[in-house]
Amino acid sequence: MTKIDLSLFRKKFRGSMLGVLTGDCLGSPYENEKLSSGTKLVLQNSFDKLEGPVYKAPVMQYTDDSAMSKSVAQSLIDKKDIDLVDMAKKFVKSYYQEPHRGYGLSVVTVFEKLRGGKFTDIMQPAKEQFHGQGSFGNGAAMRVTPVALFCYNNYEKLIDMARKQSQITHTHKIGIDGAILQAIAVQQVLHKYPEEDLDVLSFVDELREKMSKLEVDEEGLDLVEAQPYKIQLDVMKKLLQEQGADKPIVKNVIRELGNDISGLRSVPTAIFCFLRAQKPIEGINTNNCFRRALQYAISLGGDTDTIGSMTGAIAGAYYGDEKIHPNILHHCEASTEFSQLGDNLFEVATTMEWNS
Repeated sequence: MTKIDLSLFRKKFRGSMLGVLTGDCLGSPYENEKLSSGTKLVLQNSFDKLEGPVYKAPVMQYTDDSAMSKSVAQSLIDKKDIDLVDMAKKFVKSYYQEPHRGYGLSVVTVFEKLRGGKFTDIMQPAKEQFHGQGSFGNGAAMRVTPVALFCYNNYEKLIDMARKQSQITHTHKIGIDGAILQAIAVQQVLHKYPEEDLDVLSFVDELREKMSKLEVDEEGLDLVEAQPYKIQLDVMKKLLQEQGADKPIVKNVIRELGNDISGLRSVPTAIFCFLRAQKPIEGINTNNCFRRALQYAISLGGDTDTIGSMTGAIAGAYYGDEKIHPNILHHCEASTEFSQLGDNLFEVATTMEWNS
């Protein structure tokens, strides 16, 4: 990796962790909705109000997306490496302490088996999921951001750690590769800066080149295509080329990229939302590109908390925490804690020899 300016990286680390949180908190009220034009106006007004004068209201609570991201971050900070037993124990402890965070039934089954087996075989419960096929959902991708930050300057470590942290709950290649793609996207934007203007098509080409080397055809996976993420990146590039500054074709994005809980139909969507928000979007009235990315991701409906969280992670890593309105953070649960996690990850990651 290239030499980087560490003076800016602390802000990027904080921004990415806060992006995980804000996308999750702001997206969760709209989960599984198909947003009408009226609901999108409500969303616009909600963002406007959150950015306005601070008002009394219950904080917006985070879901399992942020809870598991927090566990990954804390494990990396504590162990200064990837320790799957420690990470799995943190996942399980967090779940049993706060089961109301919206965990899916399949991951709860994994947690129960890990606990029941006293964490003797970390991978086996995930391998047993879905009749031995493993989960192809986006749960591994939604929590991978701390790994991307921890490995900010080491691509080989990034791929290895992103894969390993996935395998605690996801063993299907679609689920694992989705986490890897999300991690690559976060790492990639860490080394790019807003003042230089982001070439969105070149950004997609970089991702496509990396995924083409990582995606290989494996028998028994029932994949329609051997390189599904590479194909989705091609679709993403086409949509970015087609969409004018004032007419985002939302139905095409949902139909072609998706907005559901599978890795393949949500990770590319989150990346697209970040890239699409580099330009104005009709119906989203803000000059803040971080907010625009989150608001656009949520406006697509579906798995809004996770797609919002993954979009926020990328946008936060690009813009840094200064682009996240402080009044929005005031209304998000644990924003101070997530900012501190970003600082702590920065301190640990920048002392690792293999990142230098």
